[in-house]
Amino acid sequence: MARRRKGRPVNGIILLDKPTGLSSNDALQKVKRIYFAEKAGHTGALDPLATGMLPICLGEATKFSQFLLDSDKRYRVIAKLGERTNTSDSDGEVVEVRDVKVDRGQLERCIAKFRGETDQIPSMFSALKYQGKPLYEYAREGIEVPRESRKITVYSIELIRFEGGDVEMEVHCSKGTYIRTIVDDLGEMLGCGAHVTYLRRTGVSNYPYDKMVTLEQLEALLEQAREQDIQPKELLDPLLLPMDSAVQDLPEVNLIPELTDMVQHGQPVQVFGAPLEGTVRMTSGEEKLFIGVGEIDDDGRIAPKRLVVFRD
Repeated sequence: MARRRKGRPVNGIILLDKPTGLSSNDALQKVKRIYFAEKAGHTGALDPLATGMLPICLGEATKFSQFLLDSDKRYRVIAKLGERTNTSDSDGEVVEVRDVKVDRGQLERCIAKFRGETDQIPSMFSALKYQGKPLYEYAREGIEVPRESRKITVYSIELIRFEGGDVEMEVHCSKGTYIRTIVDDLGEMLGCGAHVTYLRRTGVSNYPYDKMVTLEQLEALLEQAREQDIQPKELLDPLLLPMDSAVQDLPEVNLIPELTDMVQHGQPVQVFGAPLEGTVRMTSGEEKLFIGVGEIDDDGRIAPKRLVVFRD
C-alpha cells in the first residue's frame, strides 16, 4: 500500500521577512505548517539576531534552492565600536572593552579595505561543519577548531551613518560572506573592537524587497481563510513566486514537445542555438513551461540535471 503523503504538493517560493530571535529552520517549519506543504527548504541561514529576506522553497522549488544559496546577498548592518564579543554580535558575551578613538576619515579608509576579493576565516559561531558537526556546537563547548580561509567578494560596502559609537553600513557581497566577521575585523583594524547589534538582509539575488511577507501576515491570511470558510491556499498561494525565479539568471532554452519528452526521460538532447557550455534553464512549448535545468555536456547536448515532477 502506498504511503500517504503528509502535506500538499504546493510549488513555489515565498520571500519571508524573518523576524529577530528566530532561527532560519524554525522560520522554515512555521511557513511549511502554514502552507501545509509536503516539502520545504530555505536558501541560506540567517542568524537568529538577523532579520530580513529568507527565500523559502516549497515543493519542487526545493530542487533549485542551491542556485539561491550561491547568489549574491545585500545587508544593512549596525556595528557598535568599543566592545568585542565572543560571537561578534550582541547575542554573545562581551570579552573586551576598549576606548574608541576613531574619526570618519580613518573609518572610511578601513571600510574601503574590505572591497573586492579577499580571504575570510569563518567565525567559530557559523553553521559550517567540521568533522560533520556545526562550528557553533564546538564554540558553545569552548572548543576552537581549525578553519580554512575562503575567497569572498564584497562588491560594495558603504558607510551610511557614523554616530557616537555606532557605525551603519550597507554591504553587497558574494555567497558565504560573514558580516559578523567583517565587523569584527573592522573593529580590530580600528583598534577598538566592534560587534554587530543589528543585521538585516535586504536582498537575495534579484528578488524585490517589497515582495517580502511576515509570519504575522501569513498567519492572518490563514485565520481569514478560516473565518471565510475557504481553502487557505486561495489566499496564500498567490503570494508564491514561480519556482524558476530561483534560476532566472540562467540562459533559457525552449524545447519542442518531442525534445521535452526525451529530456523528461533523462536523455540529453541537441538544441540549435543553445549555449556552448554551462547550465541552462529549460522551458517547454509556446507557453514556456519551466521543466528544470540542464547542463551542456562534452558533445554540446543539453543533459537534464534537475527536473520538475508534475503531478496533480
